[in-house]
Amino acid sequence: MELITSLERFLTWIVEHFDEPLWNLTIIVLLGVGLFFTITTGFVQLRLFPVSIREMWFGRAAEGNSLTPFQAFATGLASRVGVGNIGGVATAIALGGEGAVFWMWVTAFIGMSSAFAESTLAQLFKVQDKDGSFRGGPAYYMVQGLKSRSMAVAFAIALIFTFGFAFNSVQSNAIVEATHNAWDWQGEYVGIALVILTAAIIFGGIKRIAVISSSLVPIMALFYLIMAVIILGMNIELVPTVINNIIKSAFTFDAAAGGFFGAMVSKAMMMGIKRGLFSNEAGMGSAPNAAAAAHVKHPVSQGLVQMLGVFVDTMMVCTCTAIVILLSNNYGGEELKSISLTQNALQYHVGEFGLHFLAFILLLFAYSSIIGNYAYAESNIRFIKNKPWFVLLFRLTVLFFVYFGAVRSGNVVWNFADTVMAVMAILNLVAIVLLSPIVWKLLKDYQRQLKAGKTPEFKIEDYPELKKRVFEQQTWK
Repeated sequence: MELITSLERFLTWIVEHFDEPLWNLTIIVLLGVGLFFTITTGFVQLRLFPVSIREMWFGRAAEGNSLTPFQAFATGLASRVGVGNIGGVATAIALGGEGAVFWMWVTAFIGMSSAFAESTLAQLFKVQDKDGSFRGGPAYYMVQGLKSRSMAVAFAIALIFTFGFAFNSVQSNAIVEATHNAWDWQGEYVGIALVILTAAIIFGGIKRIAVISSSLVPIMALFYLIMAVIILGMNIELVPTVINNIIKSAFTFDAAAGGFFGAMVSKAMMMGIKRGLFSNEAGMGSAPNAAAAAHVKHPVSQGLVQMLGVFVDTMMVCTCTAIVILLSNNYGGEELKSISLTQNALQYHVGEFGLHFLAFILLLFAYSSIIGNYAYAESNIRFIKNKPWFVLLFRLTVLFFVYFGAVRSGNVVWNFADTVMAVMAILNLVAIVLLSPIVWKLLKDYQRQLKAGKTPEFKIEDYPELKKRVFEQQTWK
């Protein structure tokens, strides 16, 4: 217990000294890069949106131990759909008001183009293991595309801390809050149970993770969306007023904080952008790790699939949560926020059932997120040092942080997650901007074949300048 207390003090010190300046920079860079790719790809998130649905749904044939596009989509969604959609939305509304929802929409729309770029690059620069499975992500395209091993290692370390440690603490903390509200479960016992259940999965390998995620995530999302639609139908006459309030409040200025940066943005904008990015992760470099594990005929195919994940996460799941909250009787102020606010809203609409329903759904959401988070982090651990003892040490550390989040306060784990996430995002965004000419080249190749009525298939022999960059154990041969 003394170790946990010491760690809490250390993390608090890090947050106090680095969180605010890092996030000031991160928000500007994330939005800027999103707009950059939106414009330079000709609004790919609009033009090729129907194609992205087709790629996700029909791209199911995998080779060897690789993932299907749908499994990679579900693994990415497993990490995206979770506490950010439930607790993150609630926090944004509680602290930023109704207008925060509008800025979550804006962040997701432009972020879809960043997600497209990073996942397309991940596919191009992925590598194949001896068992036939693929792995990759920002660390891999930094080494091959930018020839920067030091930048790649820095990113891999940031991702390991973010997803392997910090985000998993957030997920377990959310599970404890939700189950305590509904069933009065004690945090330390929930933490022990989560450690056991997580260990059973992570020692089974990435393929088992994908199979479980691809099974659970669609079911979870469907149940949650059905509940939200039912509530919307029960209050359909109030929905136009809710939407009007969201848009109106989005442009009501209320300074987010002191200082130059804080005075330039409203609380609604700050909270909507910050929690929107936490939820959909567009441009942060997380989803490309799952995207690289898929087997597709063209890198752009998986870029489109992962772009779709951002849409589902924010435009559908987050919006459903927001509607449920904004149609309830109490969503202003800080006395109710995070998971408790959303549980209160469901309880208002459907009675005690809502309290228990959300606890159960969140238990599944957060647990699948732990699985998805681990999958991302393991890929980067193996990038740094692919040795059995090193991977074992990492897995044990992940289990420790799962327990840490269950027994420590929400403020500590959320703030820690925000800080390390900012470092990871900045490194990845710099990389994808530097590699943007490759993204444009791949998109042009895909669109040319699509226009000709062909099923797009990438042949690296047609691009000798790219063939020189990829590793020998690449798949585009």
